[in-house]
Formats: sequence, C-alpha cells, structure tokens
Amino acid sequence: MAGEKLVDNPTARFDAEILLAHVLESPRSFLYAHPEFELPNSRAEAFKRLIRQRAAGCPVAYLTESGEFWSLPLKITPDVLIPRQDTERLVETALSKIPVDAHWRIADLGTGSGAIALAIASERNNCEIHATDISLPAIRLARQNASQSGFHNIQFHCGSWLEPLPGKFHLLVSNPPYIDADDPHLAQGDLRFEPRDALTPGADGLGAIREISERALAMLVDGGWLIFEHGWEQGPATRQVMKEAGFIQVETLQDLQGHDRVTAGEKNQGIGKHNFPAPPWT
Repeated sequence: MAGEKLVDNPTARFDAEILLAHVLESPRSFLYAHPEFELPNSRAEAFKRLIRQRAAGCPVAYLTESGEFWSLPLKITPDVLIPRQDTERLVETALSKIPVDAHWRIADLGTGSGAIALAIASERNNCEIHATDISLPAIRLARQNASQSGFHNIQFHCGSWLEPLPGKFHLLVSNPPYIDADDPHLAQGDLRFEPRDALTPGADGLGAIREISERALAMLVDGGWLIFEHGWEQGPATRQVMKEAGFIQVETLQDLQGHDRVTAGEKNQGIGKHNFPAPPWT
C-alpha cells in the first residue's frame, strides 16, 4: 500500500480488502485464494486513490458505490444515506403488522436508496408499495435498485413525504431526518459525507416526525399504521407527538443494543373519515 494507512479506523484491514476486491472486480474470497496475485500498475494506482479517500474519512459504500440491506445488494451514492443495520428493526416492525398474504398499500416516506421499500417488497409480494423522496437523484437511484433486484410492485414518486401519494394506505413507514442541526455528531465519521438534508430537519430534530404524524391520519385507512425510525433518545417524544396527532396503540421498540429505535401507532376506527372521501381503489 506504499505507506498509505487508514487513520484511527478499527476496521482498516476489512475496509482495505473491500476496496481491493472492488478494484479487482472480484469477491473478497479471491484475495485469500490468490495471495500471490500482483496488481497491475493501473489498478494499484486506483487502489491507492481509494485508500487515500478512505483515510480522509469517505465511507466505503460511497467509494465502491455499493451496499447491502436485508441481504439485498444496493447501489449507493452520496445522494443518499448509507443503509444501516438498525433500520432493519423498522422493516421487522412493519412486517409484523402486514399479514403474509395481504394485498395492502404501503408507502415508504423518504426512501433514499429504496432500501426499506425493497426489503418490504421482498417479503410481501402481493402488496402495492409506493416510495417517495424529495430528491430526484435519490428517486432515480431507488428505481435503479428496484430494477436490478427484479421488484415490480414498487412505484416511485418525487415529492415531499405524503404529498405525491395517491389514495389511502394501510401502512406508512419512514426513516426521516431526526438529528438536531447543532448536534456535533453531524461533523463526525461517515455523517460528514452523507446528505445533510437526509440527516437533519433543522433545529428541531422531531420536525419531520411531527409533520408526517400530523398529516398521516388522513392518508391511512381505519386501523392503518404509521411507523418511524428515530434517535435512541427520541422514543418518549415521538410517542407524545403521535398521540397528540391522534394515533392509538402507540409503542416503542428497541434495537439490538436495547435502545429505543422504532415507534408505531395505529389509526383508530373512524378517525379522519370526515376529512377525505373514500379513495377509488377501495
């Protein structure tokens, strides 16, 4: 590696292997099966460039334009957040509400790379899934990921949260921006490189959660669900926001570390009926 090193990175060897395999267009197993292999000069220079970028903090997912979520391969670019394992708790919670043979209408609000929508689509083939994002580059990337994964039951819409959605839904799910704008973590680690608008809604970290909650009842069928991912300290506040918006059966679930991570609430029977006519698809 010609003296290059990954500074203060406990996963340095793993990262280097991922980057080297990417340069070689081979799986990591190739590196172990062929330890004698010598890099051609052109690929050695490409590898050094990637190592320098990684040493400067750029996430591996952006350098390789690839990631994985729910065992699904994804293309990842700096236009979207890098999918994280904690978000699988959001998918698990959504799937626990959706009967296996359901023909539900489901929306993923702020889809980014499409990871959540694709994960649900992979487990509930009969459902009609919609995904929104205000970023057109994100929507294009999500469509590309859906196409390469072979899912055809997802429709993508460019717009803010619920605005571009047609009709009503059985379940709304979202991993919205929830970090306060002045949180020092935004200047640390991978977050420095990820799209800021996807990380923070502004001074009030609950701004997006509040906005979605206040509008969601009118978009849900009776008994429908709204489910959020949020920060580990935001469980009580998120429950309060959802209860004030009119949701019932509001509960918070923990991630693998035992931290509050996902909050779900149900639309009561009859709530919001007077606001919108019945959608044509019912």
